[in-house]
Amino acid sequence: MAANTSKTARASVKAGQKGGAAGGLNVLGEFKYLIPLNNGKHVYLRNLTDGKTLHLATGSEAFTEAVKALAAAGHGAKIKAEIEGLAAKLPAEQGWDTTLKTLEEADAFAAEAVAA
Repeated sequence: MAANTSKTARASVKAGQKGGAAGGLNVLGEFKYLIPLNNGKHVYLRNLTDGKTLHLATGSEAFTEAVKALAAAGHGAKIKAEIEGLAAKLPAEQGWDTTLKTLEEADAFAAEAVAA
């Protein structure tokens, strides 16, 4: 390993240790799965298993199925925590609490409990 590191690399690691930029990829392994759009009506859902980012309506069956697939791959707890964080941080009109309730009713996070 080289002893010298670039200013950019040092700054990136330093930012990661402080929590990094909100909503972005973090050098130390933190990954945001959800990027809210259109006041909570749509979302970009990042998928670590195939590297794709999907643009989905939060109330759609496709969103529920995508979350189920990620939960089956072991990412359900992090996605649930992100949605809970969005519900706490963003205005109630965006409906993240409703989105979470809908996913729980559809057992979207149950696949992870079975896999664990």
